[in-house]
Amino acid sequence: MISIQIKKVTKRFGPVVALQNLDLTIDPGELFFLLGPSGCGKTTLLRCLAGFFIPEEGQIWFGDEEVTRLAPHKRNAGMVFQSYALWPHLTVAENVAFGLEERQVPADEIRRRTGEALESVHMGAFLKRRPNQLSGGQQQRVALARALVVRPRCLLLDEPLSNLDAKLRLEMRTEIRRVCKEFQLTTVYVTHDQKEALTISDRMAILDGGRILQVGAPREIYRRPACRTVANFIGETDFLPGKVLSAGGGKAVVETALGRFDGVLGDPTQPPKAGGEVTVSIRPECWVLGRETRAQNCVEGVIGGAVYLGEMAQYDFVCAGVTLKIVELNPRFVGQTVQGALQACVEPEDVVVLVE
Repeated sequence: MISIQIKKVTKRFGPVVALQNLDLTIDPGELFFLLGPSGCGKTTLLRCLAGFFIPEEGQIWFGDEEVTRLAPHKRNAGMVFQSYALWPHLTVAENVAFGLEERQVPADEIRRRTGEALESVHMGAFLKRRPNQLSGGQQQRVALARALVVRPRCLLLDEPLSNLDAKLRLEMRTEIRRVCKEFQLTTVYVTHDQKEALTISDRMAILDGGRILQVGAPREIYRRPACRTVANFIGETDFLPGKVLSAGGGKAVVETALGRFDGVLGDPTQPPKAGGEVTVSIRPECWVLGRETRAQNCVEGVIGGAVYLGEMAQYDFVCAGVTLKIVELNPRFVGQTVQGALQACVEPEDVVVLVE
């Protein structure tokens, strides 16, 4: 296992700065995700790691070796593309063996390692088939086996599941994590799919405008976004503008159009000053609907609309002219007339105060 270190990396395409002075360390054996909106720089960063792009500034290290300007084939990094990139005229076994043949590995070892790689992704029975005889999920497994067979130092995945249907994506998420952990591979994974990242990553980085906004474990990123951009990108949230009444010790009290809220700071290293403008972020599932009024973090309103989803319901909760998104598990207020106002309450730890 190796670590990957990105030190002050900047990449430009003409006047466009795709990556701006990036610093990032990925730990040995870690399954690390790069997320962000289109054009944020995540694919550019992955291609810099692969050697397809050379940064104008900064360094990239694989373990103790600097690889910034090393040719792609000398980095010993496995790459899995969005399009699978399988040779249509070759069999499954021939596709997987291709990298070993290029490295002039002995024939007996090629057969053995090809078989092992295909067995590891549960494709051992498909050796003689061609790509057009496989499903999308099977083709992705072959692409993964081809990357693994060369025994790479690290694995780079560029939106590998985006061409699969929803059911296959769920299946392959688990499979990719299993394979990465079984082979103890340091893995960098680019995706647009938030659920994918939250489900299988060890840590993730959110990028925007060629900069890293936040790095952390999935739960940390979701529950404690450091800024509005991160909160808005990962999951749904209700945003309430407000002014700080007091702040300190990682906590804050904020006055909003719906009343006063006690909350926690998304970025405790940059506490706001009293009177400063901030944004309060509250996830829809953190609200609790009921009849009882609490003294803290409680608003009164009515249900303006509801969508029933079986195990849960999504409400438009209208209070003081503001519509909040609220998600309720085991819904109680769908399909019936709700008499009078309801209370929506939230715990202080679920009220995240964002300075930007």
